[in-house]
Amino acid sequence: MVDKTKYIKFSAIAGIIVILDLISKAIILTKMPLYRSIEVVPGFFSFTHIQNAGGAFGLLANQSSEVRYIFFIIVSSLVTGLVFLLYKNTPKTHSLLAAGFAMIFGGAAGNLIDRIRFGKVVDFLDFYIGDLHWPAFNVADSAITIGIAILIFHIIFKKMPE
Repeated sequence: MVDKTKYIKFSAIAGIIVILDLISKAIILTKMPLYRSIEVVPGFFSFTHIQNAGGAFGLLANQSSEVRYIFFIIVSSLVTGLVFLLYKNTPKTHSLLAAGFAMIFGGAAGNLIDRIRFGKVVDFLDFYIGDLHWPAFNVADSAITIGIAILIFHIIFKKMPE
């Protein structure tokens, strides 16, 4: 028997992430010119409009746009499918792990939507200390990172389902 509440929780978590991601990116796209930066916390955090044609940390940024587009659409689609399968097989007793999978799925879906629409991902959260910058990221990336941290926690502390 299918547990509808499990999929409602998944849809709620992933859906909220996708919606927050799309809204935040729409605000950046309409309110900030490309490469514009607004300092929020001096010396530490700015909103900076960047569009990442590559993957994490600029992966494949130097490849042709066609190669990047095909590669990232395929990889993102496979990852979302795999994460959904992992979620589906996660027992109710592992609700934090299930939430982590839903977060990864929502983040991957948010970035996949950007890749389909623009061929690149809109990033805007820019953390730095002096001239040392962490690569800019977005809400989807944050959700993916938190979801992966939850997964790593479960792996390290042997809290994975049997």
